[in-house]
Amino acid sequence: MSLRRRRVAMVFRLAIVISVLAGIVLTALGPATVTGLLPYFTIQSNVAVGLFAGYAFWRAWQDRPEPPSALKGAVTLYITITGVVYHLVLANPASPFAMVQSDRALGEALGNQFLHTVVPVLAVADWALFDQRGRLRPRYAAWWLAFPLAYLGFALIRGLIVHRYPYPFLDAGQLGYDGVGISGVFFAFAFWLLGLLFVGVDRGLAHRTGARARTVGPPTAQPPTTEPPAAQPPTAPVPAQPSPAHDQARLATDPAASTGSPAPSTR
Repeated sequence: MSLRRRRVAMVFRLAIVISVLAGIVLTALGPATVTGLLPYFTIQSNVAVGLFAGYAFWRAWQDRPEPPSALKGAVTLYITITGVVYHLVLANPASPFAMVQSDRALGEALGNQFLHTVVPVLAVADWALFDQRGRLRPRYAAWWLAFPLAYLGFALIRGLIVHRYPYPFLDAGQLGYDGVGISGVFFAFAFWLLGLLFVGVDRGLAHRTGARARTVGPPTAQPPTTEPPAAQPPTAPVPAQPSPAHDQARLATDPAASTGSPAPSTR
């Protein structure tokens, strides 16, 4: 990740941490207390994504690799479930499980929006923009159901003790365990499909990134330039040296050549 992208990612993650803290604090200023909020999936998923964002911020600050994609996909799925279920089921008047939205004070209303809208949007944006692509597998969608299923068991056991349930679709006192079981199967299937959607988007972004890299390609290597060899200065011709055979022939025809005296006259 480049320095510029790392800085932008740090800003996103710091905004997530601040939004989680603001949402919990503002919501706790209302009738609910912090301990009373903890049993809600909304609070647990927000705490999970806030801790993960803080950890990812620290790793980016230290210029270390990104956290595991499977773990980031899990917490992003959970906070997405929080936003989707709130807006489509709990705050939707047409839903059979709609919760009465009583008049809230401004701070509590803002906290509610932080937890159910702002944090999910920031978390999904951080996942889409800065997570490493192509590392999610379809089987992860089933693995990610471990926490929602564990939460279902926790809510039912707690309901047996305190006789209160955090959400209408988990209220065994009203729906019975058969009704809660049907709701659980429906939501588990929907969450599995949502997890598969994350895997599909991850693969689509990975394919798009790979196609773009192939289109751009690496920089074209320039062929090495070769300079013509430097001109060599002309060399003077070397006189031919007589061979030994030529010297012997010369001595045979010219005896004076061996003594160095002129030949006698034949006058």
